[in-house]
Amino acid sequence: MATVREATYDLLRALGLTTVFGNPGSTEEPFLADFPADFHYVHALQEASAVAMADGYAQGTGRPAHVNLHTAPGTGNGMGNLVTAWHNRTPLIVSAGQQTREMLLIEPRLASPRAVELAQPYVKWAHEPARAQDIPAAFMRAYASAVQPPAGPVFLSLPMDDWDRTADPPPQVRTVATRIGPDPDRLRGFATALAAARAPALVLGAAVDRADAWPAAVALAERLAAPVWAAPAPERGVFPERHPQFRGVLPYAIGPLSEALRGHDTVLVVGAPVFRYYPHVPGDYLPGDARLLHVTDDPDEAARAPVGESLLGDAGLTMAALVEALPSADRPAPPPRGQPAPPAPAEPPDADVLFAALADAWPADGVLVQESPSNLSALRRRLWLDRPRSYFTMASGGLGFGLPAAVGLALAERDTGRCRPVVAVIGDGSFHYSVQALWTAARLRLPLAVVVPVNQQYAILKAFAELKHTPGVPALDLPGLDVAAVARGYGCAAVAEVSPDGLGAALAEAFAADRPTVLAAPISTEVPRIL
Repeated sequence: MATVREATYDLLRALGLTTVFGNPGSTEEPFLADFPADFHYVHALQEASAVAMADGYAQGTGRPAHVNLHTAPGTGNGMGNLVTAWHNRTPLIVSAGQQTREMLLIEPRLASPRAVELAQPYVKWAHEPARAQDIPAAFMRAYASAVQPPAGPVFLSLPMDDWDRTADPPPQVRTVATRIGPDPDRLRGFATALAAARAPALVLGAAVDRADAWPAAVALAERLAAPVWAAPAPERGVFPERHPQFRGVLPYAIGPLSEALRGHDTVLVVGAPVFRYYPHVPGDYLPGDARLLHVTDDPDEAARAPVGESLLGDAGLTMAALVEALPSADRPAPPPRGQPAPPAPAEPPDADVLFAALADAWPADGVLVQESPSNLSALRRRLWLDRPRSYFTMASGGLGFGLPAAVGLALAERDTGRCRPVVAVIGDGSFHYSVQALWTAARLRLPLAVVVPVNQQYAILKAFAELKHTPGVPALDLPGLDVAAVARGYGCAAVAEVSPDGLGAALAEAFAADRPTVLAAPISTEVPRIL
């Protein structure tokens, strides 16, 4: 008879979950014992990095990923990036070791007395099996829950003495639908409203990229002859940014966002919340008498929208159906947005100068991972991306995701055979949240390029302090951090001070390397405005 451990590994093989991310702990060792040769264990040095690596890998491969954590302390370490996975809609199966069942009543060291609650509310389903024999079936349910819309992480707490028990007959390997078709009657109502609109606008979110729906988005925009915005703070690319109808990213405050949409009588939002706001700048949610139509695959997202009418549906299926239902608009296409003026040279250079150089050197098939909040506007202003699945960041607003996620994405590029070059732009503040991810990238010999704009401060917090009139906040400067020395200590190549003029050559060398390369790029300490 098979053991629970053997039955579980057989199920994981059948589901294609043969890559496991983690940092091994004592409560996981019975699961990891005699680790199968056909599995790959991706060793992170800290659980937050493991979760983000798994997130990046899942987004890069388009398939769920498995991350294995260490009981309550390890789950706690990973929680920040578990929050990000939840907001990123990433299908992760998160398993965590639990103490021996026979001792749980007396709560020994490393017991997790309320393990299921610990991961909530940032998982779709959390479970500790009542019997050892239920573990394989629990993994099957976890997989099915993680991939169904809205996709997201799930959590299993697994006692360490369960693995050698005799297993029940193996669970059936099941498949589930991962896309929701729109209600036909409501879809017709949306089509009627859009056909009657005088000046419609299209706002797109990350679900468009997750659904591989860029062609449908372009077809719908051209059918409507409408300008296209990315929803505020998008975690994925949503539309080809050199398309003449693309307008950029909407501001993420109520008043400024409403002002950006002024003049439009109908706003169609597809695959994004309505809306992702951060600083509270009051105003009307929509300009004048504008009407908002919202397409989402998440009932909670539909329920919490402050305005508009919602339609549940997959972004790609719904946009394709709208294209079929709509006549071509009897209006000219909107004029293209203007190119930004060349940045003014300065010493030290500002973020615009650095990212203009990055744009000049950008590989056609490059993948960008960014976590440089204070420089994000400059990055989006200078570097325009035109390919799907080429832009990734955190939807949560929490730091520490970008660097390990880039490692997961680079591994996904290698494992899928696409081998697109991955560039991470990570602020020098963000860099140190999950810096140990560099060691994993070096061990995996990934040719990851990490560009670090160095301004020796939490500039985004200084900008927020200016907006909210909160002077005198401590600990916003970061003196004495040697990014290049830290990178070399983890086994990476590093350049201590790369200039904009030297960035192209440095990137070309990084892409050809057999290990990650960290490029520290000093920039101006001038604090950009938050809006």
